[in-house]
Amino acid sequence: MRTKSLKGRDFLAVTDFTREEIEIILDVAEDLKRERAKGIYHDDLLRSKTLFMIFYNQSLRTRNSFEAGMTQLGGHAHYLDPSKIYTPVMEGREVAYSTERVSDVARVLDRMGDAIAIRCYGDPVDWEYGAAHAMLREFARWTDIPVINMEDDIYHPCQGLADILTVKEKFGGFSGIKFVISWAYSPSVHKPRAVPQSAILYATMMGMDVTLTHPKGMDLAPDILSQCKEYSKATNGSFEIVHDFESAFEGAHVVYPKAWCATPLFQPPIGEASEEKTQEIFEKHKDWICTKKIMDLADKHAIYMHCLPADRGYEVANDVMDKTEGSGWTSVIFDQAENRLHGQNAVMTLVM
Repeated sequence: MRTKSLKGRDFLAVTDFTREEIEIILDVAEDLKRERAKGIYHDDLLRSKTLFMIFYNQSLRTRNSFEAGMTQLGGHAHYLDPSKIYTPVMEGREVAYSTERVSDVARVLDRMGDAIAIRCYGDPVDWEYGAAHAMLREFARWTDIPVINMEDDIYHPCQGLADILTVKEKFGGFSGIKFVISWAYSPSVHKPRAVPQSAILYATMMGMDVTLTHPKGMDLAPDILSQCKEYSKATNGSFEIVHDFESAFEGAHVVYPKAWCATPLFQPPIGEASEEKTQEIFEKHKDWICTKKIMDLADKHAIYMHCLPADRGYEVANDVMDKTEGSGWTSVIFDQAENRLHGQNAVMTLVM
């Protein structure tokens, strides 16, 4: 069966794509990575094409992987700092001589380049859950060129691609793989949901046996959880939610502990929004840290994953993060970070 072309498609949410389409992206990522390792370069794929990158939030891996990727593919990435331009905002959020409506910015960039990539969550939208994703959708509404999500308040589809590409490389596939995504302690409660939500969506879509574990009150979005259940049913995988830290890791092939905060941002399990109460929930669970003891509960050949940056000494112990070689379980965080480049190169190649 011929697969529908991805050319011109926006890359905004995990759920916008079928499993077959994600597998095509993974295949292209593997091909590009393999050929580059052989010294075969494809600087003709996006020759003379331009990617506009709008970063409302700071970045290391995302910015550099997109810029490096566009260079490798023969194009150019323009970095746009919202503080150095009239900040693109939704209708109703305008401030005279300081902002510019998204619809106007989108239509200008649409005339000048070939794709727009955006990162936005948290403070720029006052931590209103879904507001950043709505803004990305608004950009897409006003452009004919693709819009790529570099992380918003609901999804981080590019990180999720790197995650499953890494799993595929390490285990050869997805069937029978126990994938554990866990909340982990951080002194900061300002942590979006996008990474864990994208991770469980991709993992269930690919048919892994997925366990989500977190303290009560750190729930992910109900619609995301419902979609995971649908994916796992369709792919003959499994999906469960538990609230016990150690037991969740028993026999795990993939261990992915990551801090996040329930949304609305400072929402305790029941009651009014309160940063103080949220902080209390965090402080009660300082023992939710990935240590060698936790990794020893996992499968003998388990991998430790993290999107980075990790809060060392809080989310994870140094001797777990830095165990990148040797026998037994290993940390694959730098393979995972590198795969941001290859996964995104595939996305840009296919949609641009």
